[in-house]
Amino acid sequence: MTEVKTAPITREVLDNAYTYDQYRKLIDKLMAEKKTTGENHSEAMLHYTKMNTFRMKRLDKTTELNPELKERLKQVERPMIWLLLTEAWCGDAAQILPVLQKMADQNELIEMKLILRDQHLDIMDEFLTNGKSRSIPKLVVLDANSHDVLGDWGPRPFEAQEMYDNWRLNDGEDYREISETLHKWYADDKTESTQKELLPLIDRWENG
Repeated sequence: MTEVKTAPITREVLDNAYTYDQYRKLIDKLMAEKKTTGENHSEAMLHYTKMNTFRMKRLDKTTELNPELKERLKQVERPMIWLLLTEAWCGDAAQILPVLQKMADQNELIEMKLILRDQHLDIMDEFLTNGKSRSIPKLVVLDANSHDVLGDWGPRPFEAQEMYDNWRLNDGEDYREISETLHKWYADDKTESTQKELLPLIDRWENG
């Protein structure tokens, strides 16, 4: 039996969350104003956000779910909310959100909602990576009726997270170095790792 966590995820939070389309439109609107999500609107952050819009558009068109995963998603009978903590400038989020949305699209009982991390740090702090890092994207899966937390996943597939952790362990300072390495990894992986990791979790979430 999966341990149920308590998190400050209220009905108000869920009602005010974005759909994926609303999130994409928000980013476009902010970029037109030379802004991104959060408070840091530097040239660097705007550049990251611009690149992420290209990544999401590409993945929206090219991502294909593997047949086993697609079939399992169609079999889900428990209503779920997939709540994503994200930010427009986050490169990992841009690589992962499109495939999660395609997964949610397979079953009307799965509803994906997005919230901005920096506006919901109380929720983020319930789902820290390694107990200390506010890394995103973070997927929090809720029972749609009770809002009990069924599980979580993220911020990255295991192999990508291991690469990132090793970089940090070796006193990584230049973020551009790991960013380029990770985005090449995502391009070569073609969302396969994300799909493979989430497939067995669906059983756990549905039966937890």
